[in-house]
Amino acid sequence: MTAPRTCCWPSIVFQPSISPTSIDTTSTLSLPASSDHHLPGRSSLVIPQPPSFPPLNMSELTENDLVILKTYNSAPYAKGIQSLSDAIKTKDAAIREKIGLKHEADTGLAPPHLWDIAADRQRMSEEQPLQVARCTKIIPDEKDSEKSKYVINVKQIAKFVVNLGERVSPTDIEEGMRVGVDRNKYQIMLPLPPKIDPSVTMMTVEDKPDVTYGDVGGCKDQIEKIREVVEMPLLSPERFVSLGIDPPKGALLYGPPGTGKTLCARAVANRTDATFIRVIGSELVQKYVGEGARMVRELFEMARTKKACIIFFDEIDAVGGARFDDGAGGDNEVQRTMLELITQLDGFDSRGNIKVMFATNRPSTLDPALMRPGRIDRKIEFALPDMEGRANILRIHAKSMSVERDIRWELISRLCPNSTGAELRSVATEAGMFAIRARRKVASEKDFLSAVEKVIRGGLKFNSTAAYAQYN
Repeated sequence: MTAPRTCCWPSIVFQPSISPTSIDTTSTLSLPASSDHHLPGRSSLVIPQPPSFPPLNMSELTENDLVILKTYNSAPYAKGIQSLSDAIKTKDAAIREKIGLKHEADTGLAPPHLWDIAADRQRMSEEQPLQVARCTKIIPDEKDSEKSKYVINVKQIAKFVVNLGERVSPTDIEEGMRVGVDRNKYQIMLPLPPKIDPSVTMMTVEDKPDVTYGDVGGCKDQIEKIREVVEMPLLSPERFVSLGIDPPKGALLYGPPGTGKTLCARAVANRTDATFIRVIGSELVQKYVGEGARMVRELFEMARTKKACIIFFDEIDAVGGARFDDGAGGDNEVQRTMLELITQLDGFDSRGNIKVMFATNRPSTLDPALMRPGRIDRKIEFALPDMEGRANILRIHAKSMSVERDIRWELISRLCPNSTGAELRSVATEAGMFAIRARRKVASEKDFLSAVEKVIRGGLKFNSTAAYAQYN
C-alpha cells in the first residue's frame, strides 16, 4: 500500500485597514465535494468582508482654508523674497531713468559698474585721432590692384597721393568718398559715411504710424492707385521687367483739406518696410542762400544709401510754386530750392529706387516743370467722399467709441453733404461730448444728430471746401 498523498496549499493572508475584531468570520468559502478537490486535513478558507464606513459630512472651504492650501509647495520665505525682488527691479528702473538709459541696446554701452576708465584713456592715448579728407581720384596699378594710389584732399592743407592702411580694402574706397587719414603719413585708415545735416537725418520716420489702410475711409480707389505706384514696384518688380516698362516714380495727392491725403501717406509708411522720409515743404525754406538746395541734395543723397526709400513731401506748394519775377527778388531762394528738387527728381544722375509722393491742396499753383511726367507720373485726386464713403468714415470712428448698435449711419451721412473726413471725425467727437454732458456711458443716435447740427450746420461759414473746389 502506498501512503496517502498530502498537499500543502499556500496560505492566503488578508491585511485590511481595520482591526481584526471587525472581521466577519461567519462567511466561509467551501470547496465543491468531489474526489479531485477533496483534500484530507484542509479546512475551509475564511474571507473577510469589506468594512463599512459612516457617511462623511462635506463642507465648503473657508477663506482660511484657501490661504492654508496656497502655502503648500512653497518655501516659508517665498513671499518676502518676491517682494524684495520687485523692489530691486523698481529701484533699478528708477536708477536707469535717472541715468537716461532704457536698456543697454540704446547706446551700446556696458553697465556703469563694468566701465574701465583708466584702460580706455590709455587706449585713446595710444591711438592717434584721424583727420577727415576726401578721396578725389583713384590711380589704378595695371599689375596689382592692391598697389593703387589714391589722391586725397585735406581741407585747408593740401592734396596728397597716398596708399591704403592695413585695415582697409581697395573695394571700400570710391572716388568722392569721405575718408579718415593718418596725421603723420596721411594713409587712408577708415572710410567715412557721407556728411548729412542732422536736420535732414531727423526727417526719417523711425517709428511706424499706427494707421492702416483699413483706417482710411472713402478713399478706396485712391488707395489702390497709391499701392500701384509705391508698393507694387517694391514688392513685384519682375512684372515691370517682363513688360519692359519703368515703374512710376512719383505721385501727386491733391484735393480739399481734410480728405485723407496725409492719412494715406501714414498708412503707406505703416505698410511698407522701406525707409520712409517725411518732409514738410516749409522746412526747405531757409534764411541763407543755398541752404534749402543743400538740404534737398543731402536728402536724396541719404535716400540713395538705402535699399528702398519713400520720400513724402507734405504741402509741396510752399516750395514748388510757379516761377515768377516780383522785382524785389524775395522769392529767388524758394525758386532755387525748387530747381534743385526738379534736378534730383529727373536730372543727370539716376534717382535709384526712390519713390516720391507729394501732397497739396492747391495743385494749380505748382510749377509745370515739377508736374510733368517723369517727375510726377501719377496724379491722384482726393475728392469729397460720397454718401457710402461718409458712412464708412463714421463707422471707422465709431469703432473706438461706446455707441449704440442700431445707429443709422446712412441717415447721418445723408445729413452731411459735401463734408470731408476731418469734419466727420469732428461729428463723432462732438457726439461723444454730448454723451458726456448727459452723464451717459454710451453715445446714441440722437447725440450724432445733435453733433451734425452743431458741426455741419454751425460751421458752414468756416468751411473751406468751396474755396478749393475749383482745384478738383
